[in-house]
Amino acid sequence: MKYERNQYSEGFSVCSLIIGALFLWWGLNHFYTHRIFDPSWWIWNWWGIILLVIGLSIIGGQFANLFNRSKLRRVVKQEFLQNPSASVDEISKNTGISVKDVRAIILDLKASGELRGKFSSSTGQMKYTEVQQKGTPQPIPKQASTKQTPSEEPKANYCPNCGTPVTKEDAAYCQYCGARLHE
Repeated sequence: MKYERNQYSEGFSVCSLIIGALFLWWGLNHFYTHRIFDPSWWIWNWWGIILLVIGLSIIGGQFANLFNRSKLRRVVKQEFLQNPSASVDEISKNTGISVKDVRAIILDLKASGELRGKFSSSTGQMKYTEVQQKGTPQPIPKQASTKQTPSEEPKANYCPNCGTPVTKEDAAYCQYCGARLHE
């Protein structure tokens, strides 16, 4: 698997797919509009081939980035299976994936329900890790609801990476995504 820095968070683009489709359309349009009876057909035909190649290479590159994203997710998920108490920095060092991409992958895995757990707010290591395997759905545990009055509500800062409220004032790491809070 070929990996470039920040490929997961910056690699795939819908705009590039649209631009590739436009090149592909222009190339096909050249073949359709310039018939063989036109004396300059062979000149315009080369432009059509060039536009087709550009469009196909852009679209092919974007699909390669899309498929590589799932491989990167599998690598991070496997790392949590091998070391359930790993921190974001440890996963980055072990896999060679940038910290920015590891954080984005963790957020995606948590959003899809494939990774559950919290990060320690003091050490940044994962606690209570549950990694869901494909085909084995796990029930969502019910949480006891505790109602707080407005006067009891703690002052909350927010994580700059994921936006989760941070309720502990001495927290060094976000409990949801594992990002360092005070850099």
